[in-house]
Order: sequence, then C-alpha cells, then structure tokens
Amino acid sequence: MSLQQTMVVPLPAFQQLLGVTADDVSWLVTATLLTSAVATPIVAKLADMFGKRLMMLVCIMLMTAGSIVAALGGDFATMVAGRSLQGFSSALIPVGISIMRDELPREKVSSAIALMSATLGIGGALGLPLGGILYQQAGWAAVFWLSAAVGVAILAAVLAVVSESDVMTRGRFDFLGAVMLSVILTALLLAISKGGTWGWGSERTILLFVLTVVGLALWIPYSLRVSQPLVDLRTSARRPVLLTNIASVLVGFALFANMLLSTQQLQLPVASGHGFGLDPVVAGLAMIPSGLAMVVFSPVSGAMINRYGGKATLIAGSAIMAAGYIGRVFVSDSVAAIIVGSTVVSVGSAVAYAAMPSLIMANVPITETASANGLNALLRAIGTSSSSAAVAAVLAGVTVTVGGVEYPALAAFQNVFWLAALGSLAACAVVWFVPRFQHEPAPEGVPADTAALAVTQAGNSAESVVHGKVLHSGGQPIAHAVVTVMKTSGEPVDWSRANNDGEFSLALPGPDEYLVVANADGWMPTSKVVRFTGTERDARIRLTQRLTVTGWVLRGGTALPGALIALSSHTGEYIASTRTNDAGSYELRLPPVGRYVVTVVEPDTQFTQSRKLVLTAESTVVNFDLVGASRETLL
Repeated sequence: MSLQQTMVVPLPAFQQLLGVTADDVSWLVTATLLTSAVATPIVAKLADMFGKRLMMLVCIMLMTAGSIVAALGGDFATMVAGRSLQGFSSALIPVGISIMRDELPREKVSSAIALMSATLGIGGALGLPLGGILYQQAGWAAVFWLSAAVGVAILAAVLAVVSESDVMTRGRFDFLGAVMLSVILTALLLAISKGGTWGWGSERTILLFVLTVVGLALWIPYSLRVSQPLVDLRTSARRPVLLTNIASVLVGFALFANMLLSTQQLQLPVASGHGFGLDPVVAGLAMIPSGLAMVVFSPVSGAMINRYGGKATLIAGSAIMAAGYIGRVFVSDSVAAIIVGSTVVSVGSAVAYAAMPSLIMANVPITETASANGLNALLRAIGTSSSSAAVAAVLAGVTVTVGGVEYPALAAFQNVFWLAALGSLAACAVVWFVPRFQHEPAPEGVPADTAALAVTQAGNSAESVVHGKVLHSGGQPIAHAVVTVMKTSGEPVDWSRANNDGEFSLALPGPDEYLVVANADGWMPTSKVVRFTGTERDARIRLTQRLTVTGWVLRGGTALPGALIALSSHTGEYIASTRTNDAGSYELRLPPVGRYVVTVVEPDTQFTQSRKLVLTAESTVVNFDLVGASRETLL
C-alpha cells in the first residue's frame, strides 16, 4: 500500500508524457488519496461483518486491476482511474491488523503490529527511488506492471496462507451512512489537497469546506440514531479511543512532513544556499535508511508495548519524533545530517504507529477491531493530507530569490520542522490523558492499559462469536445496552454495545465459565455466571427492573391521589411529570445523573412544595407530606 502512495511522486515526466498541466498531473496522487480515505472505513466495516480475508482479497484484486488499467491505458483519464483503484490497497492495513489479532498468540501480536506499521515506512521510502529507476530503465508502464505483479503474488499468498476468521458480526450494512461519509471525506480532502492550488479563499475551496461541515452536521445525528452505523460514534467517543484518534491525526501530520521536506531539501539546487542538487532517484535512495530503521525498531516497539503499555509507547514515539524535528531545525547543513535527522523521526514514528492499534483494540469490542482500526487509519490519512497542504503553503510563502529563480528559504524548512515538532508534542500531551486500564489480576508481564487486549488474544484459534439480544421484561429490545464478559477470575474477555434492536455480538475464546454483566441507561444492571460450551450462538439477556424516582404524596398522613409531580433540571428545563394514583404513590423514569428539582402540586388547593435532588444512577424515593403547605409557596 505504501508503495502505491509514493511510486509516482518522483515522476514529473508524467506531465510531459501525458500532455497535461502540473495541477492535472497531481490527480495521480490525489485520486489515490481520495479512494483510500473513502474505502478504508467502508472496507473495514465490511470486514467485521462478512470476513476479513474476503475483504483483503477484494482490496488486492482491485489494486491489481487498477495497476493493469493504468499500465494499459496510456492516457490521462485511464491512468487516473487506475490510480483510483490502487487506493483500495490502503484498507489492507486495518484489515491486516485485525487478522493478526484473530490469528496470532497474544505475545506475538504487538510485535506483528509493529512490523506491519514499519512496512509503511520502508514501502514509502522505497517507492521514491524505485519509481524513478523503473521509469528510467523500462518506461513509465513498468511502474504499474510491478504493482500488478506484486498484487498477483500477494493474492496467491493470501489464498494459500490466510484463513478466514470466525470473528464476524451480522446485520445490515449502513449504505446511507457510507454515502454520506464518502461525500464528507471527498469534500474535506479535496479542499485540503487542492486548496493551495485553487486558493484557500476561492469559491471551490470554501464550498467544499462548507459541504464538509453541513455533511457532518447531518451525518453525526444520523449515525447516533441508526441501528448499525458505519462508524460507531458512541464507541469512538470513549475517552481512550477518542484521545488515541486525536493523537493519530497529530502524529500523521508530523510524520509526512519528514519525507516531504527531506527529499525536497536534497533536490534543491546548491545555488539556493541550503540545497544539495541531488536528482530524485538519488534523493529517494537517501531516504532508504530511515525506512529500514522503522523495520529494525519494530521488535523494539513490540517489546515496549508488552512491557510498558500502548500509552507509554505512543508518548515515547511522539517524543522521539519531536526531538528529531527540533534537531533538524539546528542541524541540516549536510546530506548526512538530513539522513540522520530523518532516521530519528522515522524511529519515533515506528514506535508511535505500532502503539496506536494496540490502544484502539484494547478499548473496542473484538468484533469491531477492523472498523475501529479503519477509522484510526483514516484519521492518520487526514493528518498526512493536512501536513502536505501545510508544507506546500509554508514553502511557497517563505522564499528566497537567487539568480532570478525563487526557491523555498531555509527558514521555510525550519518553520515546518517546528510545526511538526509541536504536532508531536501535542500528541504526547493528548495521550497523557488516556486512562490506564486497571484490573486484577493482570496477565504476567502485561501492563494495565494493554491487559484487556492481551487477555482477549488468548486462545484466538478457538474464538467463537455469540450473538444475542438485550430485552426488558415486556420482551421489547433495549437499545444501546452494554454487555461485558469477564472470566470468573476477573480478566476481561470482550464487551459489546447493543444496536437499536437490542442485538449484540461477543467473541469468546473457548468453552469456559464466564461472568456476564448487562447494563443500560435507566435500568438496574444484571449479572450471571454462565458456562459456555462452544456450541451456543444466540443468547437472551433480560433487564427486568427500571431505575425510577418514586414516592408518596400525603396530606396530614393521608394518601393524596391526583397530585401533580413535576421534575425539572436545576437549570430550568422540563424533564417529566405524572400524577399520583389512588394510593397516593407515583413513579417517574430515572433521568441522567445530575441535579434536579421535584415539585408537587395539591389538586384542590393548588398548594405546592419543591425539593432539590441530586440523582445518581440508583433508584430514588422522594416522599411529600403537604401538612403546613400554604399559598406563600406559590409564585
């Protein structure tokens, strides 16, 4: 996938070859970016629903088909179409990470994720010189034929080696949500990637940003309302997931600046005063050490995750990136200094990129690992796109003229290094607030904040998915109930949030006794120790007792029927009302935790009495006796 992103970058000859403008030829990169952004969350969700191996095969076939189309087409439109299909390869990353979680023993998962993340660096670094060498030696079509050949080889290997995971959910795919999100992402990324060319104040750019905002304003409430959304915003809003995703945007921003600035600085003419005059192929070759460093440090990243946890590892990686960029601000006067600085940043990015999936998977249901990692990958892509736009804007805005030719000034490179360093430090600050996962006992050698991930990886080969429904005593489903499964020794296994129809899915590692806890807003939780034999596929969980505000209204010790009970928030909003029955009792559903005012109105005299309440997630009894009430309590 990373090869697809960079192989055409050092080929400006495409502009002359195809007879198009510099703006037009940039679509060879933009088309892949747009397809990647749109395809990643959709393919990842389909992988969770219908099979990870299946969607991996689909992505490889589309990528291979795109390579063949681009190689055979020979004209600009066909090449853009082929590059668009190549963008489907980006979905291989979150799907592949999810497959590794399903297939590998727990002690191998962190290192495997780290190695896969490292291939992003080596692939991106190799793509720069490889594209140029192929073009010079065998023509432009060889660039795409190589991608096609690799695609065919990987397709055969996946068919032969990778088995389909049993961890799949069932349900309906959110087609409308997918269309809405695709429009939003296309508008946003077009505005970011083309804003510098079209003008940030141009009508097209502004309209695209407006479309993005309007689309989000429609898509977010829709996704919260629909039964099975493409992106589960409730899970994504959980503090560990939300903060990790924010950090991913910042790390993606910082990482991409490294490759862009390094190659440009190496290719600038010596006459500029701070360039080295290397051709694109040689400049690309100079970036290979930084890509190799990511692979070399991948086992270190895995070991750090296992020993110190995903949170500490992500902070460490971001800090190393910041240190590398700050060093590049002051030392960039030789090719060696640029290579060393770029390598330090790459080491930090290898450590950080390895930690992100671990933090995500430790805090989402097992049956949603692909879609959750897909969203994380998408946000990293938004970060890299923003980085590209920021780099272009700064380099174009801070220039120096030498011999009548305008070049980016050294200060422009330093300014971007500072921006990338600030982005990395901001990622450290964000991740600092990711809560640590706590439970006892933790698996030996596994830190608290990754213990949940480690436990769920035990016995992956025997995992079975159990589907079920959460119902109330009347047999109706309870939307958004949360079902948690633990071993009887206390280790977490999995959790799931029910959809609007009360349906949930859980992945259990094998036959055993499990503690099942179900909870929903407004209901008393229920729990039970259940023996799972490995043959169960459907479960029914019933929540039978609502959480309520109840009480009696008396007058002189006698029940008062027909009295009005009104509940309002402490800020004045109406919440609910009811009347007492013949026995003088009343019942209201428990509202969310907070401060409230409950008021009673006597039916005959209209006398009133109010009382302040601080409600918790427990049923509450509030009794009234109107003896002594007077009209002085009336407004």
